[in-house]
Amino acid sequence: MFLNRLLAKNNAYKLLLISVCFALYFVFAYALKRTEYVKLIVLYSSLFATFYFMLKTFKNNFYVLVFVAFLSRFVFILAIPNLSQDFYRFIWDGRILLEGINPYLNTVTSFISKGVYPVSQSQVLYEGMGPLNAGHFTNYPPINQLCFFIAALFSGKSILGAAMVFRLLIICADFGTLYFGKKILEHLNLSVYNIFWYLLNPFIIIELTGNLHFEGVMIFFLIWSLYLLLIGKWQWSAVVLALSISVKLIPLIFLPLFFKFFVFKDDTSNSSKKYWIGVKKLIIFYAITLCSTLILFAPFFSLEFVNNYAQTVKLWFQNFEFNASIYYVARAIGYTFRGYNEIGVIGKITPVVVVLFILIKSFFGKTKSFSGLITAMLIGLSFYFFTTTTVHPWYVATLLILSVFTNYKFPLVWSFVIILSYLAYINIDKADKSENLWIIAIEYIIVYAVLIWDIIKQKTSKSFNYS
Repeated sequence: MFLNRLLAKNNAYKLLLISVCFALYFVFAYALKRTEYVKLIVLYSSLFATFYFMLKTFKNNFYVLVFVAFLSRFVFILAIPNLSQDFYRFIWDGRILLEGINPYLNTVTSFISKGVYPVSQSQVLYEGMGPLNAGHFTNYPPINQLCFFIAALFSGKSILGAAMVFRLLIICADFGTLYFGKKILEHLNLSVYNIFWYLLNPFIIIELTGNLHFEGVMIFFLIWSLYLLLIGKWQWSAVVLALSISVKLIPLIFLPLFFKFFVFKDDTSNSSKKYWIGVKKLIIFYAITLCSTLILFAPFFSLEFVNNYAQTVKLWFQNFEFNASIYYVARAIGYTFRGYNEIGVIGKITPVVVVLFILIKSFFGKTKSFSGLITAMLIGLSFYFFTTTTVHPWYVATLLILSVFTNYKFPLVWSFVIILSYLAYINIDKADKSENLWIIAIEYIIVYAVLIWDIIKQKTSKSFNYS
């Protein structure tokens, strides 16, 4: 049946399209260096064009799209990531765990500087991850560490072997996202075709499967949790949400948004009895989520761990700068009036502003329905990314998966223009090593323009969708 669908009509064009797709991914995986900027942009743009025509051509062929999506991922199976160094730290943490050492208690540099090499290929891993990464304590939560440990367990001393295990774990997570994402779309009476704006997207395939970022695993648990919430299994939803948080901390930002969904969801009569039942459910949901998260962190717990982890999180807000938008405007204003970088001040204010925004959305937003909750999660996380000091490309993956259940297109557009962030350091070998703010400005002008268009469209039309 699958082959019949594939070859039923215009088979030459269809096979050519699929072949071009795989060929482009092969070149991207095995014949591209990060510094080849023109080649990077041409390949990425070509993949997006192929992605668009693929969706239009096979719109009614679900299994063909699944086949292409996952075979495209397997093209990368023997590749070493070419756009990110982070996987070297993943390998280090996994091997440290395998040696029975708590990865949260020491930086990589603290070992290397003393001439101590606790794992195989210590020097190679240290040089691969770079001094910045090596100089900080790990910030990867316990389920993420479990993935690193699994790779260390099965890959031996092979760096490529570890990358392959990481890749297989991420691909398995994408299968889970497909399964539960499809079920959510069916429950919401939306086209299951929408899931491929995420699953077949070159950005997702390259950044997650190719560059080995574990947002894919976090997203799998998040979508699974949301599905369980949708069908009424909210206690299990809380447990799975804790698993998501224990891959990446970012789902913590969503917790306040569940307020109206629990408290007012079934309260059509506004009775105080139903109100307090809802409050009780919400408190239990929060308790299960937070307790489950703490249990997962428990094997690593110590006062030193708490101090190191807090220090790492603080650095993220007050020391790192990359591909920001509103923050860069605030920084420029600070330079004008104070004459120096205000990240220490702005980095403290931004989390407060984000929390206030999330609370406003929680208490005054339209989050009683599941669709409203998803939309609030999308807008809340977007606000955080718009105001934070650091936005790495792979962060956008969470926005993209949430957007397929809503009427917003700006995350899809952002998943394309985010490639510009890799050009930010196009002058890295020259005297001025700072980011090229003109390139970043182009990226965000496009994203904000589409966001404004989305908002206007929302107000002028009751419903519209990707297709």
